[in-house]
Amino acid sequence: MPKVVRIGGRIGAEIIGADLTDPDAFPTEEINRLLLEHKALIFRDAGLDEAGHRDFAARFGALTRAHPTVPSAEGLPEVLAVDADTGHRANVWHTDVTFVRTPPKISTLRAIKLPPYGGDTLIANAAAAYRDLPEPLRELADRLWAVHSNAYDYATPAKSAEYRRVFTSKVYQTAHPVVREHPETGERTLFIGGFAQRIVGLSGTESRDILRILQSYVTRPENIVRVRWNVGDLVVFDNRITQHYAPDDYDDRPRLLHRITVAGGPVTGLDGRQSYVVEGDDATDYTAPVKAA
Repeated sequence: MPKVVRIGGRIGAEIIGADLTDPDAFPTEEINRLLLEHKALIFRDAGLDEAGHRDFAARFGALTRAHPTVPSAEGLPEVLAVDADTGHRANVWHTDVTFVRTPPKISTLRAIKLPPYGGDTLIANAAAAYRDLPEPLRELADRLWAVHSNAYDYATPAKSAEYRRVFTSKVYQTAHPVVREHPETGERTLFIGGFAQRIVGLSGTESRDILRILQSYVTRPENIVRVRWNVGDLVVFDNRITQHYAPDDYDDRPRLLHRITVAGGPVTGLDGRQSYVVEGDDATDYTAPVKAA
Protein backbone atom coordinates (compact mmCIF):
# COMPACT_ATOMS: atom_id res chain seq x y z
CA MET A 1 0.00 0.00 0.00
CA PRO A 2 1.19 3.56 -0.60
CA LYS A 3 2.43 5.81 2.18
CA VAL A 4 -0.15 8.22 3.66
CA VAL A 5 1.26 11.34 5.31
CA ARG A 6 -1.02 13.72 7.17
CA ILE A 7 0.00 17.28 6.29
CA GLY A 8 -2.51 19.37 8.19
CA GLY A 9 -4.15 19.22 11.58
CA ARG A 10 -7.65 19.65 10.17
CA ILE A 11 -7.35 18.88 6.47
CA GLY A 12 -5.07 17.22 3.97
CA ALA A 13 -3.00 14.10 3.41
CA GLU A 14 -0.23 13.37 0.92
CA ILE A 15 -0.24 9.97 -0.78
CA ILE A 16 3.15 8.71 -1.93
CA GLY A 17 3.78 5.69 -4.13
CA ALA A 18 0.18 5.07 -5.21
CA ASP A 19 -0.58 3.14 -8.39
CA LEU A 20 -3.83 4.78 -9.46
CA THR A 21 -4.06 2.78 -12.69
CA ASP A 22 -4.84 -0.46 -10.84
CA PRO A 23 -7.97 -0.51 -8.63
CA ASP A 24 -6.74 -3.69 -6.98
CA ALA A 25 -3.44 -2.07 -5.95
CA PHE A 26 -5.22 0.80 -4.15
CA PRO A 27 -8.92 -0.05 -3.67
CA THR A 28 -11.48 2.66 -4.27
CA GLU A 29 -13.07 2.00 -0.88
CA GLU A 30 -9.78 2.78 0.88
CA ILE A 31 -9.24 5.98 -1.12
CA ASN A 32 -12.77 7.09 -0.31
CA ARG A 33 -12.20 6.34 3.39
CA LEU A 34 -9.08 8.51 3.34
CA LEU A 35 -10.93 11.26 1.48
CA LEU A 36 -13.73 11.30 4.03
CA GLU A 37 -11.17 11.50 6.83
CA HIS A 38 -8.80 14.09 5.35
CA LYS A 39 -11.14 16.00 2.95
CA ALA A 40 -8.28 16.56 0.45
CA LEU A 41 -5.75 14.05 -0.91
CA ILE A 42 -2.57 14.92 -2.81
CA PHE A 43 -1.22 12.12 -5.00
CA ARG A 44 2.37 12.96 -5.82
CA ASP A 45 3.57 12.07 -9.33
CA ALA A 46 0.34 10.19 -10.03
CA GLY A 47 1.53 9.20 -13.51
CA LEU A 48 -1.89 9.60 -15.14
CA ASP A 49 -2.60 10.64 -18.71
CA GLU A 50 -5.98 11.99 -19.84
CA ALA A 51 -7.58 8.55 -20.04
CA GLY A 52 -6.09 7.50 -16.72
CA HIS A 53 -7.36 10.65 -15.03
CA ARG A 54 -10.85 10.01 -16.38
CA ASP A 55 -10.83 6.35 -15.37
CA PHE A 56 -9.64 7.18 -11.87
CA ALA A 57 -12.32 9.84 -11.31
CA ALA A 58 -15.01 7.47 -12.66
CA ARG A 59 -14.22 5.02 -9.85
CA PHE A 60 -16.16 7.35 -7.53
CA GLY A 61 -19.32 7.69 -9.63
CA ALA A 62 -20.75 9.13 -12.82
CA LEU A 63 -18.77 12.04 -14.23
CA THR A 64 -20.23 15.43 -15.05
CA ARG A 65 -19.56 17.33 -18.21
CA ALA A 66 -16.75 19.84 -17.90
CA HIS A 67 -18.96 22.76 -16.85
CA PRO A 68 -22.54 24.03 -17.30
CA THR A 69 -21.41 26.99 -19.45
CA VAL A 70 -17.66 26.79 -20.16
CA PRO A 71 -16.66 24.48 -23.05
CA SER A 72 -14.63 21.38 -22.30
CA ALA A 73 -11.05 20.81 -23.39
CA GLU A 74 -11.00 19.79 -27.05
CA GLY A 75 -12.11 16.19 -27.48
CA LEU A 76 -12.44 15.69 -23.72
CA PRO A 77 -16.08 16.29 -22.71
CA GLU A 78 -15.47 15.71 -18.99
CA VAL A 79 -12.36 17.91 -18.73
CA LEU A 80 -12.38 21.57 -17.78
CA ALA A 81 -9.09 23.23 -18.65
CA VAL A 82 -8.23 25.54 -15.75
CA ASP A 83 -6.01 27.70 -17.93
CA ALA A 84 -4.62 31.04 -16.75
CA ASP A 85 -4.07 32.09 -20.37
CA THR A 86 -7.83 32.16 -20.94
CA GLY A 87 -8.51 34.18 -17.80
CA HIS A 88 -9.47 31.20 -15.60
CA ARG A 89 -7.92 32.28 -12.31
CA ALA A 90 -10.18 31.15 -9.48
CA ASN A 91 -8.85 33.53 -6.85
CA VAL A 92 -12.00 33.69 -4.75
CA TRP A 93 -12.94 31.08 -2.15
CA HIS A 94 -15.58 28.78 -3.62
CA THR A 95 -16.99 25.27 -3.84
CA ASP A 96 -17.24 23.98 -7.40
CA VAL A 97 -20.46 24.67 -9.34
CA THR A 98 -22.75 25.36 -6.38
CA PHE A 99 -24.93 27.52 -8.60
CA VAL A 100 -26.70 24.38 -9.92
CA ARG A 101 -29.11 22.17 -7.99
CA THR A 102 -26.78 19.15 -7.93
CA PRO A 103 -23.17 20.31 -7.41
CA PRO A 104 -20.35 17.78 -7.87
CA LYS A 105 -19.54 15.58 -4.91
CA ILE A 106 -15.83 15.19 -5.73
CA SER A 107 -13.39 17.32 -7.72
CA THR A 108 -10.10 16.10 -9.17
CA LEU A 109 -7.33 18.38 -10.42
CA ARG A 110 -4.23 17.30 -12.35
CA ALA A 111 -1.25 19.58 -12.96
CA ILE A 112 -0.29 19.88 -16.64
CA LYS A 113 1.76 23.09 -16.79
CA LEU A 114 2.97 25.20 -13.87
CA PRO A 115 4.58 28.61 -13.39
CA PRO A 116 8.13 28.79 -12.01
CA TYR A 117 6.75 30.38 -8.84
CA GLY A 118 3.33 30.70 -7.19
CA GLY A 119 0.29 28.92 -8.57
CA ASP A 120 -0.55 26.94 -5.42
CA THR A 121 -4.07 25.85 -4.45
CA LEU A 122 -5.57 26.42 -0.99
CA ILE A 123 -8.27 24.05 0.28
CA ALA A 124 -10.35 24.69 3.42
CA ASN A 125 -12.31 22.37 5.71
CA ALA A 126 -15.79 23.90 5.95
CA ALA A 127 -16.92 21.34 8.55
CA ALA A 128 -14.19 22.48 10.93
CA ALA A 129 -15.39 26.03 10.28
CA TYR A 130 -18.92 25.07 11.32
CA ARG A 131 -17.62 23.49 14.51
CA ASP A 132 -15.70 26.70 15.27
CA LEU A 133 -18.85 28.84 15.19
CA PRO A 134 -20.11 30.12 18.53
CA GLU A 135 -23.42 28.47 19.42
CA PRO A 136 -25.58 31.54 18.57
CA LEU A 137 -24.02 31.71 15.09
CA ARG A 138 -24.48 27.96 14.57
CA GLU A 139 -28.14 28.23 15.52
CA LEU A 140 -28.59 31.11 13.06
CA ALA A 141 -26.70 29.39 10.23
CA ASP A 142 -28.72 26.19 10.70
CA ARG A 143 -31.88 28.05 9.65
CA LEU A 144 -30.53 30.02 6.69
CA TRP A 145 -30.67 29.39 2.97
CA ALA A 146 -28.53 31.17 0.38
CA VAL A 147 -28.96 31.79 -3.33
CA HIS A 148 -25.88 30.80 -5.35
CA SER A 149 -25.28 32.17 -8.85
CA ASN A 150 -22.67 32.01 -11.60
CA ALA A 151 -23.35 35.68 -12.40
CA TYR A 152 -20.28 36.56 -10.41
CA ASP A 153 -16.76 37.10 -11.73
CA TYR A 154 -14.07 35.26 -9.79
CA ALA A 155 -11.41 35.73 -12.47
CA THR A 156 -8.80 38.50 -12.50
CA PRO A 157 -9.64 41.65 -14.49
CA ALA A 158 -6.76 41.49 -16.98
CA LYS A 159 -8.02 38.56 -19.06
CA SER A 160 -11.45 38.00 -17.59
CA ALA A 161 -13.85 39.82 -19.93
CA GLU A 162 -14.26 37.03 -22.50
CA TYR A 163 -14.10 34.31 -19.87
CA ARG A 164 -16.82 36.06 -17.85
CA ARG A 165 -18.99 36.39 -20.97
CA VAL A 166 -18.81 32.63 -21.54
CA PHE A 167 -19.13 31.80 -17.84
CA THR A 168 -22.38 33.77 -17.55
CA SER A 169 -23.75 32.94 -21.03
CA LYS A 170 -26.55 31.18 -19.19
CA VAL A 171 -27.37 32.39 -15.70
CA TYR A 172 -28.13 29.92 -12.94
CA GLN A 173 -29.48 30.74 -9.50
CA THR A 174 -30.08 27.98 -6.98
CA ALA A 175 -31.04 28.11 -3.31
CA HIS A 176 -29.07 25.82 -0.99
CA PRO A 177 -29.09 25.49 2.80
CA VAL A 178 -26.24 27.38 4.44
CA VAL A 179 -25.61 24.30 6.59
CA ARG A 180 -25.76 20.76 5.21
CA GLU A 181 -24.99 17.33 6.62
CA HIS A 182 -22.44 15.32 4.72
CA PRO A 183 -24.35 12.39 3.17
CA GLU A 184 -21.69 9.83 4.12
CA THR A 185 -20.26 11.05 7.42
CA GLY A 186 -23.10 13.12 8.86
CA GLU A 187 -20.74 16.02 9.58
CA ARG A 188 -22.37 19.43 9.50
CA THR A 189 -20.63 21.89 7.22
CA LEU A 190 -21.00 25.46 6.00
CA PHE A 191 -22.10 25.36 2.36
CA ILE A 192 -21.40 28.88 1.13
CA GLY A 193 -18.41 30.37 -0.74
CA GLY A 194 -18.05 32.86 -3.58
CA PHE A 195 -21.13 31.79 -5.53
CA ALA A 196 -23.38 32.41 -2.49
CA GLN A 197 -24.75 35.85 -3.29
CA ARG A 198 -27.59 36.50 -0.86
CA ILE A 199 -29.50 35.02 2.05
CA VAL A 200 -33.11 34.10 1.31
CA GLY A 201 -35.43 36.63 2.96
CA LEU A 202 -32.75 39.22 3.74
CA SER A 203 -31.55 42.35 1.96
CA GLY A 204 -28.32 42.49 0.00
CA THR A 205 -26.57 44.42 2.76
CA GLU A 206 -27.72 42.03 5.48
CA SER A 207 -26.78 39.04 3.33
CA ARG A 208 -23.26 40.31 2.68
CA ASP A 209 -22.65 40.95 6.36
CA ILE A 210 -23.82 37.51 7.46
CA LEU A 211 -22.01 35.67 4.67
CA ARG A 212 -18.82 37.60 5.42
CA ILE A 213 -18.94 36.57 9.09
CA LEU A 214 -19.58 32.90 8.30
CA GLN A 215 -16.98 32.82 5.54
CA SER A 216 -14.34 34.23 7.88
CA TYR A 217 -14.52 30.97 9.86
CA VAL A 218 -13.93 28.88 6.72
CA THR A 219 -10.76 30.77 5.83
CA ARG A 220 -9.10 30.67 9.23
CA PRO A 221 -5.51 29.48 8.68
CA GLU A 222 -5.93 26.41 10.87
CA ASN A 223 -8.69 25.15 8.53
CA ILE A 224 -6.56 25.40 5.37
CA VAL A 225 -4.02 23.23 3.58
CA ARG A 226 -1.78 24.69 0.87
CA VAL A 227 -1.01 22.48 -2.13
CA ARG A 228 2.35 23.21 -3.74
CA TRP A 229 2.04 21.59 -7.13
CA ASN A 230 4.46 19.51 -9.17
CA VAL A 231 3.66 18.59 -12.76
CA GLY A 232 1.85 15.24 -12.75
CA ASP A 233 0.36 15.62 -9.27
CA LEU A 234 -3.31 14.81 -8.78
CA VAL A 235 -5.41 16.45 -6.05
CA VAL A 236 -8.78 15.04 -5.02
CA PHE A 237 -11.07 16.95 -2.67
CA ASP A 238 -14.53 16.38 -1.28
CA ASN A 239 -16.58 19.17 -2.86
CA ARG A 240 -19.38 18.66 -0.32
CA ILE A 241 -17.31 19.76 2.65
CA THR A 242 -14.51 22.01 1.33
CA GLN A 243 -13.81 25.30 -0.38
CA HIS A 244 -10.74 26.16 -2.44
CA TYR A 245 -8.84 29.18 -3.75
CA ALA A 246 -6.06 29.65 -6.31
CA PRO A 247 -3.86 32.66 -5.42
CA ASP A 248 -3.12 34.85 -8.43
CA ASP A 249 0.56 35.24 -7.58
CA TYR A 250 2.38 34.08 -10.70
CA ASP A 251 2.15 37.18 -12.97
CA ASP A 252 1.56 36.23 -16.62
CA ARG A 253 3.27 32.87 -16.36
CA PRO A 254 1.39 29.84 -17.73
CA ARG A 255 -0.62 27.63 -15.40
CA LEU A 256 -2.78 24.76 -16.67
CA LEU A 257 -4.68 22.18 -14.63
CA HIS A 258 -7.28 19.72 -15.86
CA ARG A 259 -10.38 19.27 -13.71
CA ILE A 260 -12.78 16.33 -13.75
CA THR A 261 -15.73 16.26 -11.36
CA VAL A 262 -17.93 13.45 -10.07
CA ALA A 263 -21.67 14.05 -10.15
CA GLY A 264 -23.44 14.75 -6.87
CA GLY A 265 -27.03 15.11 -5.73
CA PRO A 266 -29.21 17.93 -4.45
CA VAL A 267 -28.22 19.41 -1.12
CA THR A 268 -30.49 18.63 1.82
CA GLY A 269 -30.95 21.08 4.67
CA LEU A 270 -31.25 20.20 8.33
CA ASP A 271 -35.03 20.54 7.99
CA GLY A 272 -35.12 17.92 5.23
CA ARG A 273 -35.80 20.36 2.39
CA GLN A 274 -33.70 20.08 -0.76
CA SER A 275 -32.06 22.66 -3.00
CA TYR A 276 -34.35 24.36 -5.51
CA VAL A 277 -33.88 26.33 -8.73
CA VAL A 278 -34.48 30.08 -8.59
CA GLU A 279 -33.42 30.96 -12.16
CA GLY A 280 -32.31 28.83 -15.10
CA ASP A 281 -32.90 25.09 -14.88
CA ASP A 282 -31.61 22.08 -12.95
CA ALA A 283 -28.64 21.63 -15.34
CA THR A 284 -29.43 18.02 -16.21
CA ASP A 285 -27.36 18.41 -19.41
CA TYR A 286 -24.36 19.09 -17.15
CA THR A 287 -24.89 16.20 -14.77
CA ALA A 288 -26.13 13.64 -17.32
CA PRO A 289 -23.61 10.81 -17.83
CA VAL A 290 -21.13 11.52 -20.61
CA LYS A 291 -21.26 8.89 -23.34
CA ALA A 292 -17.99 7.20 -24.19
CA ALA A 293 -16.45 8.35 -27.45
